[in-house]
Amino acid sequence: MGSLKRKERPAAAAPASKSPKAASDARPSKRTKSSESAKDEGKKKTTKKDDDSKPVTAQVVSRLKEEEPLFPRGGGSVLTPLEHKQIQIQAKQDVLFEQESSKAKKGEKGTKDSKKQKRKSKGDETSAKASRDEDSVKIESLNFKRLVKGSLVLGQVASISALELAVALPNNLIGHVPITAISDTLTQRLQAQADEDGDEDMDDEDENDVDLESIFEIGQYVRAYVMSTIDESAEKPGRGKGRRHIELSLQPQLANSEMSDQDVVTNAMLMASVSSVEDHGFVMDIGVSGLKAFLPKKQVEKDVPQERLQPGSVLLCAATGKRASVVQLSALREIIGSTTKTPAEATAIGTFLPGTLADILVSDVSDHGIVGKVMGHLDVTADLVHSGAGPDGVDLEEKYKVGSRLKARIICNFPTAKAPKLGISILPHVLSLSSKMANLDGQPALPQTVLPHSAKVECTVRSIEADIGLYVDVGVDGVPGFVHISRVKDGKIDALFKNSGPYQAGSVHQGRVVGYDTFDGYYLISMEQSVLEQPFLRIEDIPVGAVVPGTVEKLVVNSDGLGGVIVNISEGISGLVPEMHLADVHLQHPEKKFREGMKVKTRVLSTNPAMHQVRLTLKKTLVNSEQPAIKSYDELAVGLQAPGTIIKVLEHGAIVQFYGSLRGFLPVSEMSEAYIRDPREHFRVGQVVSIYVISFDPEASKLIVSCKDPSAFGLEKQVALQKLKIGDLVSAKVTQKTEDDIFVELTEGSLKAILPVHHLTDKSASKTQSALKRIHVGLVLTELVVLEKNESRRAITLSHKPSLVKAAQEGRLLAALEDARAGEQRQGFVCNIIPTGVFVQFAAKLQALLPKSLLPKDSQSLPDFGLHKFQPLTVEIITANTDQKKLIVAIPGASVGKVTKSEKPADAVVSSLDPSIRSMDDITVGKITKARIASVKGSQLNVRLADNVQGRVDVSNVFDSWDEIEDPKEPLKPFKAKQIITVRVLGVHDARNHRFLPITHRSQHSVLELSMKPSDLKEGGLPEPLSFSKVKKDANYIGFVNNIARNHIWVSLSTNVRGRLDIMEASDDLTQLNEISESFPIGSALKVRVVSVDVEKERLDFSARSPDSKKDLTWDTIQQDMVLAGKISKVTDRQIVVKLSETLGGPVHLADLADDYDEANPLKYRTGDYVRVAVKGLDKPNKRIRLSTRPSRVLNSSLPVKDREISKSSKIEVGEIIRGHVKNVSDKGLFISLGGDVVAMSKVKNLSDSFLRDWKDHFQVDQVVKGRVISVADGRIEMSLKPSVLDEDYVPLLTIDGLKEGQIVTGKVRKVEEYGAFIDVDGSDNVSGLCHRSEMADQRVQDAKTLYNAGDKVKAIILKIDKNAQKINLGLKPSYFDDEDNMDVDDDDAGAALHSDRDEESDSDAEMSDDGGAFVITGTDNVESDSEDEDEDGDVEMTEPEVKGLDVGGFDWSAGSLEVKKKMVTTAVPETTEKKTSRREPQITVDKTAELDVNGPQTASDYERLLLGQPDSSQLWIAYMAFQMQVSELASARKVAERALKTINMREQTEKLNVWIAYLNLEVAYGTDESVEDVFKRACSYNDEEEVHKALASIYIQSQRRREAKDLFEKMLKKFGAKSVDVWVNYAQFLHVTAQEPENARTLLKRATQRLGSDKHLYLALVPRFAALEFRSPNGDRDQGRTLFESLLATYPKRFDLWNQLMDLETSSAGAADPVVVRDLFDRGSKVKSLSPKQAEKWFRRWSQWEEQNGDKKSKENVKTRAKAWAQAHGEKKAAKEKDGEESDE
Repeated sequence: MGSLKRKERPAAAAPASKSPKAASDARPSKRTKSSESAKDEGKKKTTKKDDDSKPVTAQVVSRLKEEEPLFPRGGGSVLTPLEHKQIQIQAKQDVLFEQESSKAKKGEKGTKDSKKQKRKSKGDETSAKASRDEDSVKIESLNFKRLVKGSLVLGQVASISALELAVALPNNLIGHVPITAISDTLTQRLQAQADEDGDEDMDDEDENDVDLESIFEIGQYVRAYVMSTIDESAEKPGRGKGRRHIELSLQPQLANSEMSDQDVVTNAMLMASVSSVEDHGFVMDIGVSGLKAFLPKKQVEKDVPQERLQPGSVLLCAATGKRASVVQLSALREIIGSTTKTPAEATAIGTFLPGTLADILVSDVSDHGIVGKVMGHLDVTADLVHSGAGPDGVDLEEKYKVGSRLKARIICNFPTAKAPKLGISILPHVLSLSSKMANLDGQPALPQTVLPHSAKVECTVRSIEADIGLYVDVGVDGVPGFVHISRVKDGKIDALFKNSGPYQAGSVHQGRVVGYDTFDGYYLISMEQSVLEQPFLRIEDIPVGAVVPGTVEKLVVNSDGLGGVIVNISEGISGLVPEMHLADVHLQHPEKKFREGMKVKTRVLSTNPAMHQVRLTLKKTLVNSEQPAIKSYDELAVGLQAPGTIIKVLEHGAIVQFYGSLRGFLPVSEMSEAYIRDPREHFRVGQVVSIYVISFDPEASKLIVSCKDPSAFGLEKQVALQKLKIGDLVSAKVTQKTEDDIFVELTEGSLKAILPVHHLTDKSASKTQSALKRIHVGLVLTELVVLEKNESRRAITLSHKPSLVKAAQEGRLLAALEDARAGEQRQGFVCNIIPTGVFVQFAAKLQALLPKSLLPKDSQSLPDFGLHKFQPLTVEIITANTDQKKLIVAIPGASVGKVTKSEKPADAVVSSLDPSIRSMDDITVGKITKARIASVKGSQLNVRLADNVQGRVDVSNVFDSWDEIEDPKEPLKPFKAKQIITVRVLGVHDARNHRFLPITHRSQHSVLELSMKPSDLKEGGLPEPLSFSKVKKDANYIGFVNNIARNHIWVSLSTNVRGRLDIMEASDDLTQLNEISESFPIGSALKVRVVSVDVEKERLDFSARSPDSKKDLTWDTIQQDMVLAGKISKVTDRQIVVKLSETLGGPVHLADLADDYDEANPLKYRTGDYVRVAVKGLDKPNKRIRLSTRPSRVLNSSLPVKDREISKSSKIEVGEIIRGHVKNVSDKGLFISLGGDVVAMSKVKNLSDSFLRDWKDHFQVDQVVKGRVISVADGRIEMSLKPSVLDEDYVPLLTIDGLKEGQIVTGKVRKVEEYGAFIDVDGSDNVSGLCHRSEMADQRVQDAKTLYNAGDKVKAIILKIDKNAQKINLGLKPSYFDDEDNMDVDDDDAGAALHSDRDEESDSDAEMSDDGGAFVITGTDNVESDSEDEDEDGDVEMTEPEVKGLDVGGFDWSAGSLEVKKKMVTTAVPETTEKKTSRREPQITVDKTAELDVNGPQTASDYERLLLGQPDSSQLWIAYMAFQMQVSELASARKVAERALKTINMREQTEKLNVWIAYLNLEVAYGTDESVEDVFKRACSYNDEEEVHKALASIYIQSQRRREAKDLFEKMLKKFGAKSVDVWVNYAQFLHVTAQEPENARTLLKRATQRLGSDKHLYLALVPRFAALEFRSPNGDRDQGRTLFESLLATYPKRFDLWNQLMDLETSSAGAADPVVVRDLFDRGSKVKSLSPKQAEKWFRRWSQWEEQNGDKKSKENVKTRAKAWAQAHGEKKAAKEKDGEESDE
């Protein structure tokens, strides 16, 4: 049951005092005396007689609660409230005097009573006084016990999370408001979001999202309604009191539930929610029947953002007026926080609810609080805290006099009190509804900032409350501190004294802040020495990056070995050291190095207070590192060096984890100066690297780091870079190539540069792409002009545009604004086009504006002015303003018109490869000519006969024979772009409808149809093309896949003849049929045979199966034992149905699915799959076929067979052990199917060695059973399933002779009676015993049925054995198992413990929670001392019992069963006089081993029992679903999933998502497409759509459903592609690895960059991951990956971490390191300008170590010489700087 929900307020949810009955049923604050009970009747009569003289009675209270007006029509009383009070006191004294007189007379009746009177005579005066004050108002503080369902309380918003609010309540209480308990409007918005269509625009969804942080603010006051109070102490037995959860609601109909329409008067406070937003204000819902409310916009503070008043938000408002049924509200601070305006028009007490200001008449004052009256009748009290006596030290008796009036804010009500009573506060910040502020240097400041949590302070005791604690001065002006009595010192303290003892007033002590009470306004302090000495009190106090000592607490072991180490670093705070952080090197046997109790030195990697998690490291590299521990973007700076840990190595780089949640990406190009082919060869997960920050973007959470030292740049390269000028012409060698850039290395100086693709040519984009295809790695490009240069970043941009190269050669390339002269013509290119003009760019990123007005007039109306981006353009400079940095240009001779290319004749041929072709008229059918391949597609070659003449060669027109095809899957693979081939013109191909036309039918959409078959290229007449009339049945052809449909493949024999190939006929290899698109890609070649021809309909049917395969499978052709291919048409939990042809099909039963029955699961197959089957049984007369998928039949007969096939002809011998499936469960026994029609029987007596009472429950149809054949007489097979018959080493079952007294056994409860339980002993021959109820618990149990049910599993001890009578007495008392339980207690064991009140109340002073190391002190506000409870309550009421796990006696949602058990236990009459002495307090403990099962849950009832205790555990629900599928219960598994989704709490979003994913897995594996779609849509409506899409895609990929995965990915791109990088990368990963379509993956990158737009951060997140796929994928192109990454090296060169990482890569290559490259790297690294002495020392030491291993004597000496030279140069440089500094000072 986990937690116990406390009882509700009396009279359910209604106010306690709404009726007289409700008021009388409330629990009294004192026990009713027996004498008073005995004379109750007399009292009633007396009271009745004196009704007229008593102004205050129970009936008067009832009438007030019924909200009758205080004054009847016609006027009010002439008496003042003080006179009313005096009359009340006098009347009470008269009544009490009569009662005392009657008691004295009756006391003389007996000796016993008279003796009592004598004993009490000494206290008569005190008793009389107490009696007189019996009806006086008692000052009560609000605490957890007094909070019940229906309580109203004023609170202050303390914290805001995504799904709930934390509200600070009076007296250090904290309540929680779920997001669904704020308002009905807000809940409806949440529901609408969950139900809205998933295809809606993402922006609209963002606008409708509910964000509580935009609706509420910290410190906002609210009135809350208590929904429930839950004590979770049962979850932590033995740890004192657990957490207490208070659930609140802000819904106006509940928060204003005590009000009627008559109670809403001016200055009354109401909770109101925004229903709608209007032009002049807000329509508000106040939840009061018959009333509406309106909040004008002028009544809202101007600084309140508009989002705060969105529909559904709630406010505490003041009523400013009421017209008819509309209440005018105000939310202005000066009105709602007014300390003078009270609801003077109120006529009933319903107006005075928490939050309302009231005028109080003081009726009593003590040093502990104030008692007063509202309206002369309603009692109010201010406790020690809210009267100011405690925290502020106010002398109440001096300041407030009886009869005086004061203003107070109502903060709570007390529904359980006899008479209506309210709690008030006169604290200044509560009165004004503001947050309490501290005085810091004359300025107000929040107390939490002045004195943070865990700060140590010097405390001066200001006042002492003997049984409560100390109020101290902590040195903060305006804010005191409070030390609860349990926090004064370690151990228990009996009492505190004002004028004596170590804690008397004025004494000074050291304390530590453990919290702050937001509502009450004081610090919570602890003076315990253990708390003072603790390094950290909570996880929030632990600084990330700090080095802390610790002690190994536990070794974490998982399936892979040691998964980490738990290290304790402070009391109650432990952290995890992951396996990768145990050491700098990978430990083979880490368990040998670490042991429990071992002292270690750790460093904090990260903390997560919300999850109570701390991550530590033991890596000495990190622990001892002196470099800064960067943990946020605020600490970053470009060039910063810091250590990091590699957590993931990718093919394009690595992910580096720093401290906290900060992560960075280390590109492969930044790992080393040398080329790295595969980062995984040089780096490993867990490796610590020293990096330099290259760039970072906090908004996009992007961090790029490098192992290279950016300051290290060789002297030669520095000189070369300085000499290089913009406009210089250079040559360079291509090192990498991408779709957008070409990375080159200059031949002179070895500088790296970038050549953008759009700077390759001056021509169109298509021409530029064609030029790009001619570029390859290693190609040397000449005549490149330097367009841009950035020396600080060492970035060089080149251009290959002929126009710019020519301009550079002529010296007309403009590179600076100062060089621009009006009237000059300069060459540039278009960089951007806007509606008002064109931006033209020159060298050095210099740009000029070409206004629209300066464009040719005929171009101004054209789209983009007839220009395109990167088009070369010669412009004339109009103005050049160097001051304003403006450059205006125009088109030279703009009036001439738009610059166009010289037109060619329409039929002229440009740059023909064949000189004989000058125009289109020269191209005729049959002409043999030359063509250049433009591109290679799957099914055709795109070629060009000239620049303006296009053609194509269909794959069917390439080969004459099968032998010419090298790769059938890619027949056109041998051909490359730019290759020149010989072709013959056949005709024209229409690209619109893919039709073959005569050459006379040419149009703008047509291309030439060509052939390059050797037979077609022979001189002579053109062979006739293939037509349908020439195709003959059974003829063989070479076909090429043209398209793939659902059930067939379209195959082309020529350009105009194609036919269908049924998928069943595509191959003899069934593995190819399940992935058609992969096995038969577009363009692949097939050997096909014509099956049928229909010339009229032009229809062909082919077959690609071997000629010896059966052509038409019919009843006449099918034979026994044939192995065939079939398609699964139906799947059930008992069989699969396979379709062999249009007319034939048959089932595959369980026994025929596999050679091992354990692997026979029909549900692992999917409808539509193709399988190989063997014909096992054939009944042609009845047209029945029985098929088999056993591997021994369909693959190889020599394969191992665990369960042999059995048929009627099989020989079965007696004594043989056989397995089979249960076919039927009858009254006589089991009928077992052994295969085919062979059935065996096992009688009931042969089922088990032990007696099975309900033996049918142990077997079910299709269950696999194992038995030995005991008879084959008369053709009937009889089997025995007894273990004694099957197992030669069988150990007989236990009998009564094998048991002994004192032995501990396990068993199952067979039957429960009132007097005890009968238990069947496990592993016995039907041996059972009785456990009497006196042996069930350490206290008396009246009825055994309250603790145990039939079927419960228990652990018992044998107390007595009577072999003669065959009886066994068992014991279940927990004390019998103390020794065993103390060794190891499993938290998951079921059971319940009922503790006495003394145990619970013994720790009632304070509440401590060590979760996360934070302490929560409840103090006087949450709990009361023992003495206080006794004074108030008199008789002690039993508290709710603590419950751990599941109750073996059944589960009761209302916890009523526990109440029954408690009463039975406490009121039980002892049956024997014997008493057992116990070492601890008497208690009843339900056996925690009631569900002992070492193998976990084995039945559905086991899961159901576990789910009662863990209803929110997705792991348990999913295991339950898997269990149902193990027994082939698909429908039951679905029901479990649906139950899980309804049961799991809506706050547990992650748990629900886990169940949704499992549900999708279930439907994909065993359901239909429709069921998958249904579950998928539902999952999207309740969860993050992108997460659900990703999960389904992953499921499809794992299930080998690639087509569905591809379709889903395309949908994801449309839906999330504009914002999410992951969907693009996941799709590319799928195409690369799974689908083996790398080309499609590469084209995906271009789509992604277009869709994601110009967002730099998204681009940087996208491109590296795509590049990684090129390295990681088996189908990747590493050159492509290198090209994508090379740019990062040149972009951020000044990072020394890049040098270190590069060196790691170079030197860690086992045997592959190039000494020349390594030495060059060391040399260049030592020349970095920003190299610090520490870095240099490490660098040279590393160099020296490497030379020791790999170098010679000369190289070693060289290192030493270089190191000395560097040190000397650095010293001289440092001295020079100091000298300059001194001179500047002078």
